[in-house]
Amino acid sequence: MTVRKNQSALTADEKRRFVAALVQLKRSGRYDEFVTTHNAFIVSDTDDGERTGHRSPSFLPWHRRFLLEFERALQAVDASVALPYWDWTVDRSPRASLWAPDFLGGTGRERDGRVPDGPFAAAGGNWPINVRVDGRTFLRRTLGSGGRTLPTAAEVESVLSMPTYDMAPWNSASDGFRNHLEGWRGVNLHNRVHVWVGGHMATGASPNDPVFWLHHAYVDKLWAEWQRRHPGSGYLPVAGTPNVIDLNETMRPWHDTSPADLLDHTPHYTFDV
Repeated sequence: MTVRKNQSALTADEKRRFVAALVQLKRSGRYDEFVTTHNAFIVSDTDDGERTGHRSPSFLPWHRRFLLEFERALQAVDASVALPYWDWTVDRSPRASLWAPDFLGGTGRERDGRVPDGPFAAAGGNWPINVRVDGRTFLRRTLGSGGRTLPTAAEVESVLSMPTYDMAPWNSASDGFRNHLEGWRGVNLHNRVHVWVGGHMATGASPNDPVFWLHHAYVDKLWAEWQRRHPGSGYLPVAGTPNVIDLNETMRPWHDTSPADLLDHTPHYTFDV
């Protein structure tokens, strides 16, 4: 059984294996396929049209499946690897250990956001940006620029306390747990972290930055925690809703999995705590 651990608890060997598997996926071209898929859904998901990966109730099950596919790709390279998660309520600083040169590397240069250290720095030659938002071919970050801050534990708690999963109009204007976690309303959790990291993470091609996977693994963990706290509050909508994914409707691009199939993560992985 795969156990997803807090990145701060990874051993040096676990970090090394995770990074090596990422680099191997990148070299094979498989990594960029995930970036392309995510970017395509960011572009196509709209508030007043069909929406699957974002701005919609299926934001959480869609990303759960997306992470599962990616984790399986990593495990095809190294069966010992699991996706770690980044608890950004605790590791809130650009000086936190995940940004060290032996793991993800740090923030980018002030003039262009180019990440200068770590295994994904352009100088190392292992991480060319092929799915681009502009002409630049290097990984970019601007950690915490402009005085931005990461969500706090109290803010997370305020969202976890919401009893209803989602509600009409089922988009970025919705009230409820999903949209407050996604970040279009309220204290803004998920979206705010993307903007705090900046660079590629603030674009549709955000998986270009490997921290994407650690961020979404934590978002997924928060969904699991919400489910544990609210066992009588299930996925909504159930049926007959235009433009969004109902409980038993399959999701693109896989067409073989519905939100109902992904409500329980435990057949696939557990969390360390």
